[in-house]
Amino acid sequence: MSSQSFAGQSAAAGSKVKRLMAPDITAKKGVEPIVSLTSYHAHTAAIADAYCDFLLVGDSLGMVMHGYETTVPVPLELMIMHGRAVVRGAKRALVVVDMPFGTYEESPQMAFRNAARVMKETDCGAVKLEGGRRMAETIRYLVDRGIPVMAHIGLTPQSINVIGGFKAQGREAQQWAAIEEDARLVAEAGAFSVVLEAMAEPLAARITEAIAIPTIGIGASAACDGQILVMEDMLGLSPRVPKFVKEFGAIGAAIEGAIRGYAEEVRARTFPAPQHTYAMRGGDTAHEAGAGTASSKATKKPKKTSS
Repeated sequence: MSSQSFAGQSAAAGSKVKRLMAPDITAKKGVEPIVSLTSYHAHTAAIADAYCDFLLVGDSLGMVMHGYETTVPVPLELMIMHGRAVVRGAKRALVVVDMPFGTYEESPQMAFRNAARVMKETDCGAVKLEGGRRMAETIRYLVDRGIPVMAHIGLTPQSINVIGGFKAQGREAQQWAAIEEDARLVAEAGAFSVVLEAMAEPLAARITEAIAIPTIGIGASAACDGQILVMEDMLGLSPRVPKFVKEFGAIGAAIEGAIRGYAEEVRARTFPAPQHTYAMRGGDTAHEAGAGTASSKATKKPKKTSS
């Protein structure tokens, strides 16, 4: 390879947008608020990429996209498929993929095998798993082997059948010590950040101040170092949303209005209109095309029949 062509390739590589990595997210603690959303498709990832520091391919996709009642049934293959799409769509934001229920809890070794598969097959930059002190050993095992981990404490949706519902955490003082220990242990184990879900504001503020890694709130108040929401919830696509969600759009109503308008025009035969229809080229007319076809049929020689 000539030095000139090498220099050209280097210049092209230099112009490429640099994707954020896990340490970049950690470095934002105390500097600026961290912005994040869930994303499950290449096109929404491409839109959110300009505004978000990281995008989470959350197992919430099972509920908002595939109609599951909880996140528990979501398989690893589904997470990998959506993870690939989001990585293709986003060029700058760190992409984090949720480890679904049953793919990491059994042992650190099991968690590594599945997390390594997620990273290799999606090219994402980190994984997220739920659990505090019970997952500290696993987090340390993964990080020591090159897999960045985002932790998740407070309300952990994969444990919904044990918790008994989507209930806010830390609203009673006697719950605080255990949740604070969860936060401390995942930080010490090497997680680069931790999601605090559905947590009382004073507890979230206390944890945020106490640990060295960023806290990402979802229903845990503005005291956190950053925020995340399910994209479909904040866009107004979900029929019911939790108390902590603000709908920044009304996309669901817009989609319904568009579909209603389409159906009405099809039934009234006003769509497709002339501007949506292809005309003949070169001055030909449909009549001439039909006549030519009929003429050619008429001039065909009849087949000989055997006597």
